[in-house]
Amino acid sequence: MMTSAVNHYFRSSIGRKHLVAITGLLLCGFLLGHLTGNLLLIAGPDAFNLYAHKLMSLGPVLYLIEAALTAVFVIHLGLAIKLNLENKKAKGKYQMKKCTGRGTTFMSATMPYTGIVLLIFIILHLMNLKFGTNYPTTVDGVEMRDLYRTTMEYFQNPVNVLWYVFSMICAGLHTAHGFASAFQSLGANHPKYYPKIKLISYLYAIVIGGGFSFLSVWAYMKGV
Repeated sequence: MMTSAVNHYFRSSIGRKHLVAITGLLLCGFLLGHLTGNLLLIAGPDAFNLYAHKLMSLGPVLYLIEAALTAVFVIHLGLAIKLNLENKKAKGKYQMKKCTGRGTTFMSATMPYTGIVLLIFIILHLMNLKFGTNYPTTVDGVEMRDLYRTTMEYFQNPVNVLWYVFSMICAGLHTAHGFASAFQSLGANHPKYYPKIKLISYLYAIVIGGGFSFLSVWAYMKGV
């Protein structure tokens, strides 16, 4: 009985919206943590490479974290696409305008497109940085990958910087709507609190989009 109820919940539109919201918030948390780590670029090669090396030293634990993160991303992407197609098929029955009366915004209307940009960005990002050139270096007598050099070299190409900044603008637009929408989907849409949640979502989007964009421009200006 319990299993049947759970299956019915996750197969329902409400259940899928809840999953999109929860996975979206988890990804928002990852982005904030990733930005915090990337800020060590400013501290110099030793600090950044030690940070990256400590992550790699987690071994199987890191693989489990990456697998879980991948699963969260795939679930979020798959269900978001499914809901978007259902929305179009229903001819606007599931629209922000219908649910809240606030109307469709530029950010909400472009969610599918900014999502596609981010998907392409993630694939290229992994190819060029995580699986990019593996330079060896030594910090405090420990041999490790010089990810700092790989990252800084990547941002010496202005095309890469422009693409990165554009993608981060899309990330800002996507999360500005998605962050607040996730809480709304989970029921936190009380008129007293929702404006504050919306403000936080805008601030979060500025931090994420602006923070990552700043790092790419900083790396380009600093040079190798």
